[in-house]
Amino acid sequence: MAPPRHLLLLLLLGFLAAASLAFTLTAAVYEDQVGLADCVLNYPEQGHNEPCLIGSRGRADVDGGAMASRWRREDATEARFAFNIWHQKYIGKVKQAVYHSQKSGRRRVVVLTEENVIASLDLRSGDIFWRHVIEKNDPVDELSLSLGKYVVTLSSGGSILRAWNLPDGQMIWETNLQVSKSSKPLLHVLSNNKVAKDNLVFVLAGRWIYAVSSIDGVISWGKEFSLDGLDLKQIIQSPENDIVYAVGLAGSLKLNLYQLNAKTGETVKHIQESFPIALCGETILGSHNVLVALDETRSDLFLIELKGESISYNKVHISDLVQDLSGTVKLLPLMSNGVIALQASSTVSLLKLKGIDGLEVIQSFEQPAAVSDALTITEKDEAFAVVQHTGSEIEFVVKFTSDVTGEVIREKINIDQHRGNIQKVFLNNYIRTDKSHGFRALVVMEDHSLLLVQQGEVVWSREDGLASIVDVTTSELPIEKDGVSVANVEHNLFEWLKGHMLKLKGTLMLANADELAAIQAMRLKSSEKNKMTRDHNGFRKLLIVLTKAGKVIALHTGDGRIIWSNLLQSLRSSKSGEMPSALRICQWQVPHHRVMHENPSILIIGRSGADSAAPGVLSILDSYSGEELNSLKLDHSVVQIIPLTVKDSSEHRLQLIVDSHSRAHLYPRSPDAMNVFLHEMPNTYLYTVDIETNVIRGHSLQKSCDNSADEYCFSTKELWSIVFPSDTERIAISETRKMNEVVHAQAKIIADQDVMYKYLSKNLVFVATVSPKASGEIGSAAPEEAWLVAYLIDAVTGRILHRVTHHGAQGPVHAVVSENWVVYHYFNLRAHRFEMAVIEIYDQSRADNKDVMKLILGKHNLSAPITSYTRPEVMVKSQSYFFTFSVKAIAATQTAKGITSKQLLIGTIGDQVLALDKRFVDPRRSVNPTQQEKEEGIIPLTDALPIIPTSYLTHSLQVEALRGIVSIPSKLESTTLVFTYGVDLFYTQLAPSRTYDSLTDEFSYALLLITIAALVAAIVVTWIWSEKKELRDKWR
Repeated sequence: MAPPRHLLLLLLLGFLAAASLAFTLTAAVYEDQVGLADCVLNYPEQGHNEPCLIGSRGRADVDGGAMASRWRREDATEARFAFNIWHQKYIGKVKQAVYHSQKSGRRRVVVLTEENVIASLDLRSGDIFWRHVIEKNDPVDELSLSLGKYVVTLSSGGSILRAWNLPDGQMIWETNLQVSKSSKPLLHVLSNNKVAKDNLVFVLAGRWIYAVSSIDGVISWGKEFSLDGLDLKQIIQSPENDIVYAVGLAGSLKLNLYQLNAKTGETVKHIQESFPIALCGETILGSHNVLVALDETRSDLFLIELKGESISYNKVHISDLVQDLSGTVKLLPLMSNGVIALQASSTVSLLKLKGIDGLEVIQSFEQPAAVSDALTITEKDEAFAVVQHTGSEIEFVVKFTSDVTGEVIREKINIDQHRGNIQKVFLNNYIRTDKSHGFRALVVMEDHSLLLVQQGEVVWSREDGLASIVDVTTSELPIEKDGVSVANVEHNLFEWLKGHMLKLKGTLMLANADELAAIQAMRLKSSEKNKMTRDHNGFRKLLIVLTKAGKVIALHTGDGRIIWSNLLQSLRSSKSGEMPSALRICQWQVPHHRVMHENPSILIIGRSGADSAAPGVLSILDSYSGEELNSLKLDHSVVQIIPLTVKDSSEHRLQLIVDSHSRAHLYPRSPDAMNVFLHEMPNTYLYTVDIETNVIRGHSLQKSCDNSADEYCFSTKELWSIVFPSDTERIAISETRKMNEVVHAQAKIIADQDVMYKYLSKNLVFVATVSPKASGEIGSAAPEEAWLVAYLIDAVTGRILHRVTHHGAQGPVHAVVSENWVVYHYFNLRAHRFEMAVIEIYDQSRADNKDVMKLILGKHNLSAPITSYTRPEVMVKSQSYFFTFSVKAIAATQTAKGITSKQLLIGTIGDQVLALDKRFVDPRRSVNPTQQEKEEGIIPLTDALPIIPTSYLTHSLQVEALRGIVSIPSKLESTTLVFTYGVDLFYTQLAPSRTYDSLTDEFSYALLLITIAALVAAIVVTWIWSEKKELRDKWR
């Protein structure tokens, strides 16, 4: 019996609905791929200045101005903006802090950091009121407050003086000063009431001294002393009149004292005194008329009394005061009346001045300690703080200078043991309700974190070490198991009940503000994106970063929270004063979860000192807990780190570390790793770039080191070298492909159905050189004197595969190498614009492998091994375009299988990240593309690359002082994870070709189920109705 017509009709409708849904899901990919090209193809007259906006369904929109009827306006927000995004602001390690005390309103502290940041922080919470990130070529030297409403900063070696409005951080004025070279410029705000009404700020730099009005920045007077080699060190204000004393060193043996009129700058008197031994230049003011100076050997102190008519001094041996000194001796600028602090590597000693007759040791602190500047409490008394470590606690001690043996406050505070020693302390006082003095202190820790301690507890803390990230890697999270919490993140029974009680109170509207905040925190922690287990799309990961302080921190990609942190003992400063340096972090062991039950681990590589010849250090950490599994101090230096692509049987990734003697050392040091490496060693080559000598060298590995019993040491043999002539070229940059990059297709099918094979050698090195005169800042050379030469070099043979010269161009040069192409950015002096050039290289030796019959008969050589020793037949295509912005960093997106189209991730001068489709820098672009090229997606050629407003991954946010961009593949082929770091951190997810392999978060599953249910119900009802009708027809 044939089915009823109504049933067939409904089945057809259901099929059409399902087909429409499938088409909607798949069409977005194609529309996004061709939409941007259609925008340029259909409206080429718009040029590159008009933005092409990709709509929410892949529709390409163009803002056409008056002819608005030609276009259809749609939502211009791309699908990638709906992804998870977080942005964190930091300031860096604080090196100077000034408190602003006011009776009403918000209390704040203004800080200056090593990342060249000026910021105003809320004393109650540590939040940033405002901040300014100053460029690195304008380092800020000093910071102070004036008139209680201006923040005054001195920068660029004393040549730029600025004033900022304290409430909102707006710049009030800027004054440029002519100064001479100075070891340390000084900024001094007058505090004498008789002279302070003139609101003068003094600047000392080299031989110059200036008096500047803090209200409008007008220079009241400036004076240059004629004494050669003079370097002003101190300025002393007379408490009785308008006389100031400027103290300086001429050379290292002559001390000069100048008496100046503070209002006019007139020299009242000049006194000079010679010393028998040289001074190191480190001086502090011990009292109102006594200077304390260190000699050049840092073994003696000179007590220098400044009288009205003469200078007298006395020498004191430090060894007579403090026993068992080690490391470098420093004078701490306590700035208190008659008390100074002397710091060695492991001790801090408080010394009392007895005029110039000598010094008396009051107290010594054996544990690592820090001493604050003196804080004026009354007209006759000052207070200072000493903070030291005692086990897992810190002791916060406040003393008065009038009675140093006594203590005003002694508090013990528990802190995280992974913060290290105390580096700096900044003391502040407040008035309690009982009119007594209370004290708080900002504490800067060894890991660059900032803490506010008050009344025996840490009020707030900031993890500002994240402002100085050195390197980044990732780690997968544990797999979620049934009934087992692999990551140990589930609450215990009490916490579970407490959480449900809070939720119940919130539902009944009985919760207070703190309980509502706790409920919100619980919801965020239990949300899908913040779980501590692996998801099927690979979005949840650990971002493990290595900071300049030697601290390793793991961040969750869901919300950026810190999962664990560990300040490595091997990268902490030693008692001898050596400052280790962190170099690299990489994956060490990534066990297969179905075979091994061990946690993955990471490897941290560093040096025990700042010098490149210093011995290296290795640390291995558990990726899930941060626990240090092993630590090793190497007997060789670390110059180059080469992660290999092979693993041993225990899933350890092999690493080669090259020392300063060009010897390679294999890690891990195990027989299994050695066997694996010996199999790969004939195909392992390395190259070195020596910028100082302007030479690139290629090396192969030999079986063992000469005169060494270390079986894991390999000597290197120089195979080739390229020496660039120093009078015409200087090496600016060298880049190579990432070792873990995945390439999906080895060939590229072009419009005429021809095949072009990519040159995919991992030994390809891009090198850019510039002319010597063009190696400086932009504009330092004329266009005729500047050029940039780009090279593509084979690292195995040293063969130059391609060379191109850009006349009239100079750096800075930024480049990225991916697959078979290179994109690099530079400045064109002739056009006065930035340019971005692309080079694509193809392998012509495989051009004959297109015959199907050869493939059938087995005569093709697609599977034949490729060697760099055979001279390659390559074809190169290149093109250059104007680009609007200066660039700080360039990266390319990476995906799991390499199928998704590439995008360039460009860190602009505005500290934002721009995603630029690789098709815009395709060298095959032409002015009038053919119809086949249009179908392929070739965009018509324009002289400049477009800046599409919706292509900014950072939206309106800024990643201040942007330094690096990292693209991390997820398990979902369409999506890559992007992490950007500088002073700030930024994270987002990007789908270069849209999410063609998954449903979006906005997809209505409920509507789909309702539609299916309605169709099924309609089919059933129609079937019943049809059966009844057929039965009635039969009874007739």
